[in-house]
Amino acid sequence: MSAFLPAFRRIAFQAPSRFFVCNQCLRQAPRAAPSSRILNAAQSRFFAANATGPVNALAAEAAAKASAEAKYVFPKTTSKAVGYWLIGSAVSVFGIVVWGGLTRLTESGLSITEWKPVTGSMPPRSQADWEAEFELYRASPEYKILNPHMTVEEFKKIYFMEWSHRLWGRVIGMTFVLPTLYFIARRRVSAKMAGNLLGISALIGFQGFIGWWMVKSGLKDDLFAEGSHPRVSQYRLTAHLGTAFICYSWMLLSGLSVLRARRWAANPKAALESIKAIQNPALTNFRRTVLGVTTLIFITAMSGALVAGLDAGLIYNEFPKMGLGLTPPASELWDKFYSRREDGSDLWWRNMLENPSTVQMDHRILAVSTFTAILALFVYSRRGRVGAALPKNARKGALGLVHLVCMQVALGITTLIYMVPIPLGAAHQAGSLAVLSGALVLAHRLHVPKSTVRALEQKLKHMKPQ
Repeated sequence: MSAFLPAFRRIAFQAPSRFFVCNQCLRQAPRAAPSSRILNAAQSRFFAANATGPVNALAAEAAAKASAEAKYVFPKTTSKAVGYWLIGSAVSVFGIVVWGGLTRLTESGLSITEWKPVTGSMPPRSQADWEAEFELYRASPEYKILNPHMTVEEFKKIYFMEWSHRLWGRVIGMTFVLPTLYFIARRRVSAKMAGNLLGISALIGFQGFIGWWMVKSGLKDDLFAEGSHPRVSQYRLTAHLGTAFICYSWMLLSGLSVLRARRWAANPKAALESIKAIQNPALTNFRRTVLGVTTLIFITAMSGALVAGLDAGLIYNEFPKMGLGLTPPASELWDKFYSRREDGSDLWWRNMLENPSTVQMDHRILAVSTFTAILALFVYSRRGRVGAALPKNARKGALGLVHLVCMQVALGITTLIYMVPIPLGAAHQAGSLAVLSGALVLAHRLHVPKSTVRALEQKLKHMKPQ
Protein backbone atom coordinates (compact mmCIF):
# COMPACT_ATOMS: atom_id res chain seq x y z
CA MET A 1 0.00 0.00 0.00
CA SER A 2 2.88 2.36 0.73
CA ALA A 3 4.05 2.00 -2.86
CA PHE A 4 0.89 3.76 -4.13
CA LEU A 5 1.04 6.58 -1.62
CA PRO A 6 3.20 8.96 -3.79
CA ALA A 7 0.76 8.54 -6.68
CA PHE A 8 -2.23 9.36 -4.50
CA ARG A 9 -0.50 12.44 -3.14
CA ARG A 10 0.30 13.63 -6.69
CA ILE A 11 -3.35 13.22 -7.73
CA ALA A 12 -4.39 15.21 -4.69
CA PHE A 13 -2.17 18.14 -5.67
CA GLN A 14 -3.16 18.07 -9.35
CA ALA A 15 -6.90 17.34 -8.93
CA PRO A 16 -9.39 19.93 -10.25
CA SER A 17 -10.75 22.35 -7.75
CA ARG A 18 -14.36 21.28 -8.30
CA PHE A 19 -13.85 18.15 -6.18
CA PHE A 20 -13.18 20.29 -3.11
CA VAL A 21 -15.83 23.06 -3.61
CA CYS A 22 -19.52 22.91 -2.81
CA ASN A 23 -22.13 22.95 -5.57
CA GLN A 24 -23.37 26.46 -4.65
CA CYS A 25 -19.93 27.90 -5.26
CA LEU A 26 -19.63 26.05 -8.56
CA ARG A 27 -22.83 27.73 -9.81
CA GLN A 28 -21.31 31.14 -9.29
CA ALA A 29 -19.22 32.87 -11.96
CA PRO A 30 -15.68 31.49 -12.03
CA ARG A 31 -13.03 33.68 -10.52
CA ALA A 32 -9.31 33.49 -10.96
CA ALA A 33 -7.83 31.76 -7.97
CA PRO A 34 -4.92 33.59 -6.41
CA SER A 35 -1.67 31.76 -6.78
CA SER A 36 -0.31 30.33 -3.58
CA ARG A 37 3.45 30.49 -3.11
CA ILE A 38 3.23 28.01 -0.30
CA LEU A 39 1.35 25.50 -2.45
CA ASN A 40 3.79 25.91 -5.35
CA ALA A 41 6.74 25.45 -3.05
CA ALA A 42 5.19 22.36 -1.52
CA GLN A 43 4.58 20.87 -4.96
CA SER A 44 8.13 21.62 -6.08
CA ARG A 45 9.60 20.05 -2.95
CA PHE A 46 7.35 17.02 -3.41
CA PHE A 47 8.40 16.46 -7.06
CA ALA A 48 12.05 16.96 -6.18
CA ALA A 49 11.80 14.47 -3.38
CA ASN A 50 10.14 11.90 -5.63
CA ALA A 51 12.38 12.46 -8.67
CA THR A 52 13.69 8.95 -8.27
CA GLY A 53 10.26 7.43 -8.17
CA PRO A 54 9.07 4.67 -10.53
CA VAL A 55 7.32 6.97 -13.03
CA ASN A 56 10.20 9.40 -13.42
CA ALA A 57 12.69 6.56 -13.62
CA LEU A 58 10.79 5.07 -16.56
CA ALA A 59 10.69 8.48 -18.27
CA ALA A 60 14.42 8.96 -17.79
CA GLU A 61 15.07 5.48 -19.12
CA ALA A 62 12.94 6.15 -22.21
CA ALA A 63 14.75 9.44 -22.86
CA ALA A 64 18.12 7.76 -22.56
CA LYS A 65 17.02 5.02 -24.94
CA ALA A 66 15.76 7.57 -27.50
CA SER A 67 19.04 9.46 -27.25
CA ALA A 68 21.02 6.27 -27.82
CA GLU A 69 18.89 5.34 -30.84
CA ALA A 70 19.36 8.84 -32.31
CA LYS A 71 23.09 8.17 -32.54
CA TYR A 72 22.39 5.41 -35.10
CA VAL A 73 20.08 7.49 -37.31
CA PHE A 74 21.57 9.06 -40.44
CA PRO A 75 21.08 12.82 -40.81
CA LYS A 76 19.04 14.24 -43.66
CA THR A 77 21.94 16.31 -44.96
CA THR A 78 25.61 15.52 -45.55
CA SER A 79 28.45 17.52 -44.07
CA LYS A 80 30.06 20.09 -46.35
CA ALA A 81 33.48 18.59 -45.54
CA VAL A 82 32.36 15.37 -47.24
CA GLY A 83 31.60 17.32 -50.42
CA TYR A 84 35.04 18.90 -50.54
CA TRP A 85 36.67 15.54 -49.80
CA LEU A 86 34.76 13.92 -52.69
CA ILE A 87 35.86 16.65 -55.09
CA GLY A 88 39.47 16.21 -53.94
CA SER A 89 39.20 12.44 -54.46
CA ALA A 90 37.85 13.02 -57.97
CA VAL A 91 40.81 15.28 -58.76
CA SER A 92 43.15 12.53 -57.57
CA VAL A 93 41.42 9.99 -59.83
CA PHE A 94 41.75 12.44 -62.72
CA GLY A 95 45.48 12.61 -62.03
CA ILE A 96 45.96 8.86 -61.89
CA VAL A 97 44.12 8.47 -65.21
CA VAL A 98 46.62 10.83 -66.83
CA TRP A 99 49.53 9.09 -65.11
CA GLY A 100 48.22 5.74 -66.29
CA GLY A 101 48.27 7.08 -69.84
CA LEU A 102 51.89 8.11 -69.40
CA THR A 103 52.69 4.65 -68.02
CA ARG A 104 51.22 3.06 -71.13
CA LEU A 105 52.85 5.50 -73.57
CA THR A 106 56.30 4.91 -72.04
CA GLU A 107 55.69 1.15 -72.25
CA SER A 108 56.22 0.79 -68.51
CA GLY A 109 53.02 -1.04 -67.62
CA LEU A 110 54.49 -4.54 -67.96
CA SER A 111 57.65 -3.88 -65.94
CA ILE A 112 56.21 -5.35 -62.72
CA THR A 113 55.22 -8.93 -63.37
CA GLU A 114 53.69 -9.73 -59.97
CA TRP A 115 50.73 -8.40 -58.04
CA LYS A 116 51.44 -7.83 -54.36
CA PRO A 117 48.77 -5.50 -52.96
CA VAL A 118 50.50 -5.14 -49.57
CA THR A 119 54.21 -5.95 -49.87
CA GLY A 120 54.37 -4.42 -53.34
CA SER A 121 54.05 -0.95 -51.82
CA MET A 122 57.82 -0.82 -51.31
CA PRO A 123 60.26 -0.86 -54.24
CA PRO A 124 63.44 -2.98 -54.25
CA ARG A 125 65.94 -1.63 -51.71
CA SER A 126 69.18 -3.41 -52.52
CA GLN A 127 71.02 -4.31 -55.68
CA ALA A 128 70.16 -7.95 -55.10
CA ASP A 129 66.47 -7.06 -54.94
CA TRP A 130 66.77 -5.14 -58.19
CA GLU A 131 68.48 -8.07 -59.88
CA ALA A 132 65.73 -10.41 -58.71
CA GLU A 133 63.02 -8.07 -60.01
CA PHE A 134 64.86 -7.63 -63.30
CA GLU A 135 65.11 -11.38 -63.66
CA LEU A 136 61.33 -11.65 -63.46
CA TYR A 137 60.98 -9.03 -66.19
CA ARG A 138 63.45 -10.91 -68.41
CA ALA A 139 60.99 -13.80 -68.55
CA SER A 140 58.25 -11.58 -70.01
CA PRO A 141 57.50 -11.41 -73.75
CA GLU A 142 58.10 -7.65 -73.75
CA TYR A 143 61.73 -8.06 -72.70
CA LYS A 144 62.38 -10.89 -75.13
CA ILE A 145 60.88 -9.13 -78.15
CA LEU A 146 61.33 -5.40 -77.50
CA ASN A 147 64.00 -4.90 -74.84
CA PRO A 148 66.57 -7.74 -75.03
CA HIS A 149 69.43 -5.25 -74.53
CA MET A 150 67.91 -3.36 -71.58
CA THR A 151 70.13 -2.83 -68.52
CA VAL A 152 69.14 -2.72 -64.87
CA GLU A 153 69.42 1.06 -64.80
CA GLU A 154 67.09 1.40 -67.76
CA PHE A 155 64.74 -1.09 -66.15
CA LYS A 156 64.54 1.07 -63.01
CA LYS A 157 63.03 3.94 -65.02
CA ILE A 158 60.10 1.98 -66.37
CA TYR A 159 59.74 0.12 -63.06
CA PHE A 160 59.25 3.35 -61.11
CA MET A 161 56.62 4.53 -63.60
CA GLU A 162 54.49 1.45 -63.03
CA TRP A 163 55.28 1.32 -59.30
CA SER A 164 54.20 4.95 -58.78
CA HIS A 165 50.99 4.27 -60.71
CA ARG A 166 50.16 1.33 -58.46
CA LEU A 167 51.16 3.25 -55.32
CA TRP A 168 48.91 6.13 -56.33
CA GLY A 169 46.04 3.67 -56.69
CA ARG A 170 46.68 2.32 -53.18
CA VAL A 171 46.74 5.86 -51.79
CA ILE A 172 43.41 6.63 -53.45
CA GLY A 173 41.95 3.47 -51.95
CA MET A 174 43.19 4.19 -48.43
CA THR A 175 42.25 7.88 -48.49
CA PHE A 176 38.75 7.00 -49.63
CA VAL A 177 37.81 3.82 -47.78
CA LEU A 178 39.04 4.90 -44.33
CA PRO A 179 37.29 8.31 -44.38
CA THR A 180 34.18 6.58 -45.69
CA LEU A 181 34.07 4.34 -42.64
CA TYR A 182 34.68 7.33 -40.37
CA PHE A 183 31.96 9.50 -41.92
CA ILE A 184 29.44 6.66 -41.76
CA ALA A 185 30.34 5.72 -38.19
CA ARG A 186 30.07 9.34 -37.04
CA ARG A 187 26.87 9.88 -39.02
CA ARG A 188 28.27 12.79 -41.01
CA VAL A 189 26.47 11.66 -44.18
CA SER A 190 22.90 10.93 -45.17
CA ALA A 191 21.75 7.35 -45.72
CA LYS A 192 21.76 7.81 -49.51
CA MET A 193 25.26 9.29 -49.48
CA ALA A 194 26.48 6.45 -47.25
CA GLY A 195 25.35 4.01 -49.94
CA ASN A 196 27.18 6.05 -52.59
CA LEU A 197 30.40 6.07 -50.58
CA LEU A 198 30.27 2.32 -50.00
CA GLY A 199 29.59 1.75 -53.70
CA ILE A 200 32.56 3.89 -54.72
CA SER A 201 34.77 2.08 -52.21
CA ALA A 202 33.79 -1.27 -53.70
CA LEU A 203 34.44 0.07 -57.20
CA ILE A 204 37.93 1.22 -56.20
CA GLY A 205 38.75 -2.28 -54.96
CA PHE A 206 37.33 -3.78 -58.15
CA GLN A 207 39.46 -1.37 -60.18
CA GLY A 208 42.62 -2.71 -58.57
CA PHE A 209 41.66 -6.22 -59.60
CA ILE A 210 40.90 -5.11 -63.18
CA GLY A 211 44.29 -3.36 -63.33
CA TRP A 212 46.17 -6.57 -62.58
CA TRP A 213 43.86 -8.56 -64.85
CA MET A 214 44.82 -6.15 -67.64
CA VAL A 215 48.58 -6.34 -66.93
CA LYS A 216 48.40 -10.12 -66.76
CA SER A 217 47.14 -10.25 -70.35
CA GLY A 218 50.40 -8.66 -71.55
CA LEU A 219 52.58 -11.22 -69.76
CA LYS A 220 51.32 -14.12 -71.87
CA ASP A 221 52.41 -14.43 -75.47
CA ASP A 222 49.39 -16.55 -76.36
CA LEU A 223 47.13 -13.47 -76.40
CA PHE A 224 48.80 -11.83 -79.40
CA ALA A 225 50.28 -13.03 -82.66
CA GLU A 226 53.71 -14.61 -82.56
CA GLY A 227 56.47 -12.05 -83.03
CA SER A 228 54.10 -9.05 -82.78
CA HIS A 229 54.39 -6.14 -80.39
CA PRO A 230 53.59 -7.36 -76.85
CA ARG A 231 50.61 -5.45 -75.46
CA VAL A 232 47.79 -5.85 -73.02
CA SER A 233 44.34 -6.87 -74.21
CA GLN A 234 42.50 -3.89 -75.66
CA TYR A 235 39.31 -5.20 -74.07
CA ARG A 236 40.84 -5.25 -70.60
CA LEU A 237 42.45 -1.85 -71.16
CA THR A 238 39.05 -0.42 -72.08
CA ALA A 239 37.47 -2.02 -69.01
CA HIS A 240 40.23 -0.54 -66.81
CA LEU A 241 39.82 2.94 -68.25
CA GLY A 242 36.03 2.75 -68.23
CA THR A 243 35.97 1.79 -64.55
CA ALA A 244 38.25 4.73 -63.76
CA PHE A 245 35.93 7.08 -65.68
CA ILE A 246 32.89 5.75 -63.81
CA CYS A 247 34.63 6.07 -60.45
CA TYR A 248 35.66 9.65 -61.25
CA SER A 249 32.17 10.58 -62.44
CA TRP A 250 30.56 9.07 -59.35
CA MET A 251 32.86 11.02 -57.03
CA LEU A 252 32.42 14.27 -58.95
CA LEU A 253 28.61 14.15 -59.08
CA SER A 254 28.35 13.11 -55.42
CA GLY A 255 30.60 15.96 -54.32
CA LEU A 256 28.76 18.53 -56.42
CA SER A 257 25.42 17.31 -55.04
CA VAL A 258 26.57 17.69 -51.44
CA LEU A 259 27.91 21.20 -51.94
CA ARG A 260 24.82 22.32 -53.84
CA ALA A 261 22.49 20.89 -51.21
CA ARG A 262 24.36 22.71 -48.43
CA ARG A 263 24.29 25.95 -50.40
CA TRP A 264 20.58 25.65 -51.05
CA ALA A 265 19.83 24.77 -47.44
CA ALA A 266 21.12 28.19 -46.37
CA ASN A 267 18.31 29.88 -48.33
CA PRO A 268 15.48 27.42 -49.09
CA LYS A 269 13.17 30.05 -50.56
CA ALA A 270 15.69 31.18 -53.19
CA ALA A 271 16.67 27.56 -53.81
CA LEU A 272 13.09 26.54 -54.59
CA GLU A 273 12.81 29.42 -57.04
CA SER A 274 15.96 28.20 -58.80
CA ILE A 275 14.62 24.65 -58.87
CA LYS A 276 11.37 25.90 -60.37
CA ALA A 277 13.36 27.45 -63.21
CA ILE A 278 15.35 24.23 -63.72
CA GLN A 279 12.16 22.14 -63.84
CA ASN A 280 10.62 24.33 -66.53
CA PRO A 281 8.81 22.03 -69.01
CA ALA A 282 10.56 23.85 -71.86
CA LEU A 283 13.87 22.29 -70.72
CA THR A 284 12.72 18.66 -70.68
CA ASN A 285 13.99 17.78 -74.15
CA PHE A 286 17.17 19.80 -73.64
CA ARG A 287 17.88 17.89 -70.43
CA ARG A 288 17.49 14.57 -72.23
CA THR A 289 19.73 15.79 -75.03
CA VAL A 290 22.47 16.62 -72.53
CA LEU A 291 22.28 13.09 -71.12
CA GLY A 292 22.53 11.68 -74.64
CA VAL A 293 25.57 13.81 -75.42
CA THR A 294 27.21 12.74 -72.16
CA THR A 295 26.69 9.09 -73.11
CA LEU A 296 28.16 9.74 -76.55
CA ILE A 297 31.25 11.35 -74.98
CA PHE A 298 31.79 8.30 -72.78
CA ILE A 299 31.45 5.90 -75.73
CA THR A 300 33.90 7.97 -77.77
CA ALA A 301 36.43 7.86 -74.92
CA MET A 302 36.08 4.08 -74.70
CA SER A 303 36.67 3.77 -78.45
CA GLY A 304 39.84 5.78 -77.85
CA ALA A 305 40.91 3.12 -75.35
CA LEU A 306 40.54 0.51 -78.11
CA VAL A 307 42.71 2.69 -80.36
CA ALA A 308 45.36 2.89 -77.63
CA GLY A 309 45.24 -0.84 -76.91
CA LEU A 310 45.80 -1.72 -80.57
CA ASP A 311 48.30 1.10 -81.27
CA ALA A 312 45.89 2.12 -84.01
CA GLY A 313 47.03 5.72 -83.73
CA LEU A 314 50.30 4.80 -85.44
CA ILE A 315 48.61 4.20 -88.80
CA TYR A 316 46.88 6.63 -91.17
CA ASN A 317 48.57 9.63 -89.59
CA GLU A 318 46.62 12.17 -91.57
CA PHE A 319 43.28 13.93 -91.28
CA PRO A 320 40.58 13.96 -92.55
CA LYS A 321 41.61 11.36 -95.11
CA MET A 322 42.67 7.80 -94.40
CA GLY A 323 44.95 6.94 -97.28
CA LEU A 324 43.43 7.81 -100.65
CA GLY A 325 39.92 8.47 -99.36
CA LEU A 326 37.94 9.34 -96.28
CA THR A 327 37.90 5.65 -95.34
CA PRO A 328 40.20 2.71 -96.08
CA PRO A 329 39.11 0.11 -98.66
CA ALA A 330 36.24 -2.15 -97.62
CA SER A 331 38.46 -5.22 -97.94
CA GLU A 332 40.75 -3.74 -95.29
CA LEU A 333 37.95 -2.67 -92.97
CA TRP A 334 36.27 -6.09 -93.05
CA ASP A 335 39.31 -8.33 -93.27
CA LYS A 336 38.54 -12.05 -92.92
CA PHE A 337 41.82 -12.46 -91.03
CA TYR A 338 40.09 -11.37 -87.81
CA SER A 339 37.17 -13.78 -88.12
CA ARG A 340 37.46 -16.94 -86.00
CA ARG A 341 34.35 -18.73 -87.18
CA GLU A 342 34.06 -20.66 -90.39
CA ASP A 343 30.73 -19.09 -91.31
CA GLY A 344 32.15 -15.58 -90.75
CA SER A 345 29.36 -14.59 -88.37
CA ASP A 346 31.83 -12.73 -86.15
CA LEU A 347 33.44 -10.86 -89.04
CA TRP A 348 31.82 -7.46 -88.48
CA TRP A 349 32.18 -7.10 -84.71
CA ARG A 350 35.70 -8.53 -84.51
CA ASN A 351 36.88 -6.10 -87.17
CA MET A 352 35.22 -3.23 -85.28
CA LEU A 353 37.00 -4.20 -82.06
CA GLU A 354 40.24 -5.85 -83.23
CA ASN A 355 41.14 -4.46 -86.65
CA PRO A 356 43.31 -1.32 -86.10
CA SER A 357 42.10 0.31 -89.32
CA THR A 358 38.42 -0.18 -88.49
CA VAL A 359 38.93 0.82 -84.85
CA GLN A 360 40.59 4.08 -85.85
CA MET A 361 37.86 4.84 -88.37
CA ASP A 362 35.21 4.15 -85.73
CA HIS A 363 36.95 6.53 -83.33
CA ARG A 364 37.10 9.23 -85.98
CA ILE A 365 33.40 8.86 -86.72
CA LEU A 366 32.49 8.97 -83.03
CA ALA A 367 34.78 11.94 -82.38
CA VAL A 368 33.32 13.97 -85.25
CA SER A 369 29.80 12.99 -84.15
CA THR A 370 30.54 14.12 -80.58
CA PHE A 371 31.99 17.41 -81.79
CA THR A 372 28.97 18.06 -84.01
CA ALA A 373 26.52 17.07 -81.26
CA ILE A 374 28.07 19.47 -78.75
CA LEU A 375 28.01 22.34 -81.25
CA ALA A 376 24.35 21.55 -82.00
CA LEU A 377 23.64 21.43 -78.26
CA PHE A 378 25.15 24.88 -77.84
CA VAL A 379 22.99 26.30 -80.64
CA TYR A 380 19.97 24.59 -79.10
CA SER A 381 20.72 26.27 -75.76
CA ARG A 382 20.62 29.73 -77.32
CA ARG A 383 17.42 29.56 -79.36
CA GLY A 384 13.67 29.55 -78.81
CA ARG A 385 11.99 28.58 -75.56
CA VAL A 386 15.10 26.78 -74.33
CA GLY A 387 17.26 29.86 -74.68
CA ALA A 388 14.73 31.95 -72.77
CA ALA A 389 14.22 29.42 -69.95
CA LEU A 390 17.77 28.08 -69.51
CA PRO A 391 19.37 29.22 -66.23
CA LYS A 392 22.53 31.30 -66.39
CA ASN A 393 24.84 28.63 -64.96
CA ALA A 394 23.57 26.10 -67.51
CA ARG A 395 24.24 28.55 -70.34
CA LYS A 396 27.79 28.93 -69.09
CA GLY A 397 28.11 25.14 -68.85
CA ALA A 398 27.07 24.70 -72.49
CA LEU A 399 29.62 27.30 -73.59
CA GLY A 400 32.35 25.70 -71.48
CA LEU A 401 31.61 22.33 -73.05
CA VAL A 402 32.15 23.85 -76.52
CA HIS A 403 35.54 25.18 -75.44
CA LEU A 404 36.57 21.80 -74.05
CA VAL A 405 35.55 19.80 -77.11
CA CYS A 406 37.32 22.24 -79.47
CA MET A 407 40.50 21.80 -77.46
CA GLN A 408 40.08 18.02 -77.50
CA VAL A 409 39.57 17.88 -81.27
CA ALA A 410 42.71 19.94 -81.81
CA LEU A 411 44.66 17.63 -79.49
CA GLY A 412 43.33 14.54 -81.22
CA ILE A 413 44.24 15.65 -84.72
CA THR A 414 47.67 16.87 -83.61
CA THR A 415 48.35 13.61 -81.75
CA LEU A 416 47.44 11.61 -84.85
CA ILE A 417 49.51 13.67 -87.29
CA TYR A 418 52.63 13.55 -85.11
CA MET A 419 52.25 9.79 -84.49
CA VAL A 420 51.28 9.92 -80.82
CA PRO A 421 54.16 11.65 -79.03
CA ILE A 422 54.05 11.04 -75.28
CA PRO A 423 53.07 14.59 -74.15
CA LEU A 424 50.31 14.92 -76.75
CA GLY A 425 49.02 11.40 -76.13
CA ALA A 426 48.73 12.04 -72.39
CA ALA A 427 47.10 15.44 -72.99
CA HIS A 428 44.58 13.86 -75.36
CA GLN A 429 43.62 11.28 -72.74
CA ALA A 430 43.26 14.03 -70.13
CA GLY A 431 41.15 16.01 -72.57
CA SER A 432 38.68 13.18 -72.96
CA LEU A 433 38.06 13.16 -69.22
CA ALA A 434 37.85 16.97 -69.20
CA VAL A 435 35.13 16.92 -71.87
CA LEU A 436 33.22 14.29 -69.89
CA SER A 437 33.58 16.48 -66.79
CA GLY A 438 32.07 19.45 -68.61
CA ALA A 439 29.10 17.36 -69.74
CA LEU A 440 28.59 15.96 -66.24
CA VAL A 441 28.62 19.43 -64.69
CA LEU A 442 26.07 20.65 -67.24
CA ALA A 443 23.85 17.62 -66.64
CA HIS A 444 24.14 18.13 -62.88
CA ARG A 445 23.01 21.75 -63.14
CA LEU A 446 19.88 20.63 -64.99
CA HIS A 447 18.90 17.80 -62.65
CA VAL A 448 17.52 18.10 -59.12
CA PRO A 449 16.63 14.95 -57.11
CA LYS A 450 13.10 14.83 -55.72
CA SER A 451 14.49 14.13 -52.27
CA THR A 452 16.32 17.48 -52.34
CA VAL A 453 13.13 19.30 -53.28
CA ARG A 454 11.17 17.62 -50.47
CA ALA A 455 13.87 18.46 -47.93
CA LEU A 456 13.90 22.12 -48.96
CA GLU A 457 10.10 22.37 -48.85
CA GLN A 458 10.03 20.79 -45.41
CA LYS A 459 12.73 23.12 -44.12
CA LEU A 460 10.96 26.18 -45.52
CA LYS A 461 7.71 25.04 -43.93
CA HIS A 462 9.28 24.78 -40.48
CA MET A 463 11.16 28.05 -40.71
CA LYS A 464 9.80 30.84 -38.52
CA PRO A 465 8.38 33.83 -40.42
CA GLN A 466 10.75 36.73 -40.46
